[in-house]
Amino acid sequence: MPHRLGRSRSTSVERPAAKVQKGWPARRTLLCGAAASVLLISGCSSAVTVDAAPDATDPDCARAMVAMPDTLAGQDKRETTAQATAAWGDPASIILKCGARVKEPVTDPCVRVNDVDWTLKQEDGTDDTSQSKGSQSGGTGQDQGETLNGKGTWTATSFGRSPAVQVTFDAAKVNSSTLLVDLQSAVGRIDQTKQCTSVSDDLDLSKDG
Repeated sequence: MPHRLGRSRSTSVERPAAKVQKGWPARRTLLCGAAASVLLISGCSSAVTVDAAPDATDPDCARAMVAMPDTLAGQDKRETTAQATAAWGDPASIILKCGARVKEPVTDPCVRVNDVDWTLKQEDGTDDTSQSKGSQSGGTGQDQGETLNGKGTWTATSFGRSPAVQVTFDAAKVNSSTLLVDLQSAVGRIDQTKQCTSVSDDLDLSKDG
C-alpha cells in the first residue's frame, strides 16, 4: 500500500508537466491555422525573402547584425531568409543588408547622421525629387529635407565602412532621419576608414528629439 500511494503521487505530479510541454505547441499551431488570435497570427507569418549581399559572411556583419533594433522607425522587426539581412514592417517597408560593396567614385548625395555617412539614392525613378544629378560623393549642398521628398523607394548605403550596410525603405511610410538615427549604434560597430568629401547635411540627432 505505501508503494502504491507513492506511485500515485508521482504520477499526479508528472501529468500536468507533460500536458504543458506537449499540448501547448499543438494548441498554438491550431490557433494560428484558425486565425483565432492576432498575436499568434503575426507569429505565424512567413519570413521575408531577401537575397544576401556579396560580403554577408564578413565577421563585421555579424557584429552589426546582432545590434540591429527590434523596432526601427516605428516598424517591428521580422525574420528574413538570408544571412546578414533584416526586415521591418508588415508588409515590409524596410529591408536591410550587410555586406554590400560600394563602387567609387560615388555620385549620390551624402548625409552624415551622428558621425555615420550615408549615400542616398531613389530607386524607383520618380521624377518628383529634389535630388541633383552627377554630384561627386554627396557634394550637393542640399539639406536632407530637400533630398528626401517623402515619396518613392530609397536606398541608404553606409559610406566609408567595409562591409557596407544598405537599407532600402519606403519614404512614404518611414521617416528617413529616424531610420538613420536608429541604425547608428549597429552600423557604428563597423570601423570607419574614410568620409564623404562633401555632405549634404551634418546632423547630430537624438532619439528623443
